[in-house]
Amino acid sequence: MTTTSTDTPARLLQLLSLLQTPREWPGGELAERLKVSRRTVRRDIDRLRDLGYPVQASMGADGGYRLIAGKALPPLVLDDEEAVAIAVGLRAGAGHAVDGIEEASVRALAKLEQVLPSRLRHRVATLQAATIALTSGDGATIAPETLTVIASATAGTERLRFHYRAADGTETRRLVEPFRLVSTGRRWYLVAYDVDRDAWRTFRVDRVSEPFATGARFVPREVPEGDAAEYLRRSVEARGGAAYEVDVEFAAPAEEVAARVPPAVGRPEALAGGGCRVRAPAAGPVEWMAVRLAMTGFEFRVRGPEELVVAVREMGSRMTRAGSVAGGGLPAR
Repeated sequence: MTTTSTDTPARLLQLLSLLQTPREWPGGELAERLKVSRRTVRRDIDRLRDLGYPVQASMGADGGYRLIAGKALPPLVLDDEEAVAIAVGLRAGAGHAVDGIEEASVRALAKLEQVLPSRLRHRVATLQAATIALTSGDGATIAPETLTVIASATAGTERLRFHYRAADGTETRRLVEPFRLVSTGRRWYLVAYDVDRDAWRTFRVDRVSEPFATGARFVPREVPEGDAAEYLRRSVEARGGAAYEVDVEFAAPAEEVAARVPPAVGRPEALAGGGCRVRAPAAGPVEWMAVRLAMTGFEFRVRGPEELVVAVREMGSRMTRAGSVAGGGLPAR
């Protein structure tokens, strides 16, 4: 007869870890792994369901169990290798402003690093130090710790202090009320209320150093323009950083395009017929913008500016040539 474990919380965590493997587990195999009776396995499955985990049972002589997708995401149980892999991936992506890594990724990294045991923190740091990631845009990189500190202060509505280096190299000390982190795909920006200057400001995060949350809470203010991404666009334009205005039509609904275009690039406006249009000031190489538009995966047409039209056309020609010589040598120059 199988001896039933009396350490119910530990057993439930072990059971949950097994069920999070994408397969169906026969009741007998679970009982053997946990060293309990099948009846105890059934009771533990009911406990997990009460906690919100959607465990599905299959009919049969032995009966099987598997964790399925539910309406909400319950807490996950990660083993050491999984936790290290996720942390390293998030740190690498956040540190180099990879397209598609938005503020939610930084929040996830902050939560994960907060609960990592010291032995795993050391492994993450070691792997990160031994990894070289490709940068995008002008190559500006950010220490992952900088992003996680800012994200935590933003989520906790805590005032934040940091050193800031302006474009001309001037170093200042800032005390701000952080509102939002905004990713443009090439860079991260912090939209915050500058307490000492009594005004809203935007800060390039790659120019921020030594950030720390003061612990002083604040009541969030209403950001100008009503939206952090819109305020960032207006700020860049006002500083003369907008070299051109993007004007693009997409053959896709506005809500789908918005999910794939960084907020600071532009806010889609719905058009008759189901498409949408994006118009926004932009800075940086038009070649980068052409690549970012292509990466949305939607059909689109550039209405302006002319240099962006040319960049998209040339990129399309290169991709076509690349596909046509996939089995042979490079075309003659």
